[in-house]
Amino acid sequence: MNAQRLIGIALAALGIVLLIILALVKVDVDRQGTFLCEEVSATGGDMASCPAHHSDSSWLIMIGFGLAVLVAGAGIFLLVAGRLSAGETKASPMDLSKLDGEEKSLVKIVQAAGGSAYQGDLVKESGFSKVKTTRVLDRLEQKSIVERKRRGMTNLVVLK
Repeated sequence: MNAQRLIGIALAALGIVLLIILALVKVDVDRQGTFLCEEVSATGGDMASCPAHHSDSSWLIMIGFGLAVLVAGAGIFLLVAGRLSAGETKASPMDLSKLDGEEKSLVKIVQAAGGSAYQGDLVKESGFSKVKTTRVLDRLEQKSIVERKRRGMTNLVVLK
């Protein structure tokens, strides 16, 4: 189990425990407030003088609830992100022996860039013209080695 997943589990559990504790505290504060109001009413005082109506504890508890939800949400995010990244598999090494020199150079540039690169960057790094780069990428796409994805005014070249 990786560290990101462990941290996610710990944060989610901490957030849930905090929510439970805050819920119990809120119930107790409400019970005390009700008791104070009943005592003030029984002694003939008006509700404006009840100390429960002048307390900031409800706001503090609500802030605590918000923080607990954020902590639990961060933990769940780390869990989900950990599962998504665990589902990704690294591409197997490619057999470049059947490619010509131009094709090999573009594939190596894309591999060095982490498996994807903008077509304009390939033009700069390879030293090929735009037309030559496009033609070489056409051949690589026909061989199912790369895939071009349109991104605005350029293409993102991704290894398959």
